[in-house]
Amino acid sequence: MSDYAPPAADPAREQVRFLGIARAVIGGAMVLAPATSMRFWIGDERKEFGTRLITRAFGMREIAIGVGTVLAVDHDAPVRGWLEVGVLIDTSDALTTLLAYRKLPRVGRTLVAAGAATAAVMGARLARQLG
Repeated sequence: MSDYAPPAADPAREQVRFLGIARAVIGGAMVLAPATSMRFWIGDERKEFGTRLITRAFGMREIAIGVGTVLAVDHDAPVRGWLEVGVLIDTSDALTTLLAYRKLPRVGRTLVAAGAATAAVMGARLARQLG
């Protein structure tokens, strides 16, 4: 039997865990169904081979960062670096969406920009709080 016991529940660490799980799930969707997962964000270009390839590669990165974040929280290891990488990626997603805003599907551009910005702010707050 293992001596491992997860750390006691802490609201900030639970939020970090949620961010990590959400990131890994989104990454999984990007890998398994790249065209479907990008439908709202980029529209018809999602069906192109190159777009699906890049979406899968970015999805794998999301999975790696999400799983790394969850493992760090579950093993009471430093989590700040994982959060900061997520903040950089989420900020990049929000900014690139805003730069192409007029050319993107209406609902998707708003959801992605708002979701990415929210995740970036939440990640930055948690990195400061736990750092």
